Amino acid sequence: MRIPRIHTSQALTGDSTLMLEPGPSQHVGRVLRMAVGDGLLLFNGDGQEYPATVAAIDKKSVTVQTRVPVSADRESPLAIHLGIAISRGDRMDWIAQKATELGVQSITPLLTQRTGVKLKGERAQKKIDHWRQVAISACEQCGRNRLPEIASLQPLADWLESTEATRKFVLHHRTDAGATGAETVDSIALLVGPEGGLSADEIHAAESAGYHSLSLGPRVLRTETAPLAAIAILQARWGDMRL
Repeated sequence: MRIPRIHTSQALTGDSTLMLEPGPSQHVGRVLRMAVGDGLLLFNGDGQEYPATVAAIDKKSVTVQTRVPVSADRESPLAIHLGIAISRGDRMDWIAQKATELGVQSITPLLTQRTGVKLKGERAQKKIDHWRQVAISACEQCGRNRLPEIASLQPLADWLESTEATRKFVLHHRTDAGATGAETVDSIALLVGPEGGLSADEIHAAESAGYHSLSLGPRVLRTETAPLAAIAILQARWGDMRL
């Protein structure tokens, strides 16, 4: 049976006793129905795993006993920063989850000319917090011990101006260009537009900011498919994914 992996925001050390936060406690006690003596793995984003044992369970909390931490670096050598226009429905949940599984280091939700979702203020922050939790759950499942950054919502122009990377790509289905070059690449900024695509002005702005237009082939992919296909290709070319 697979040992459950649980994220905690608390500082962790070996051979210590701590009470899990309400969310993880509910997951361990009510969802997984774990019992005293059961084993689990804790992580808090510091890059290590902490084997632990359930020491006590009550209605509202779970207490665990940690053991000596284990270094388990499952991060890609390729740091991908995904900038993606926000989408309707649960598409962003899907993207945050799968991009985390594929090893993306950071995700920035963007506002573009054709973005069909209006988010601001408290509603925007709730969405960001939700996507961060989606990424945490994905790390629990896929084995990552470092959390990807989910940045605050920002306009495309700000992202183009501030983002640095060895290579920069903008997905653009009206080009034949591929990810050429045999050089070593350690960081990539990947820009993906909304359902209606980036406008011609936005493509031009990205290219002026050093982004190279990138095609994924002859078929037009949906906004939730395109970034994941691109990430997998880039990880296979310069990261740690292998056929």
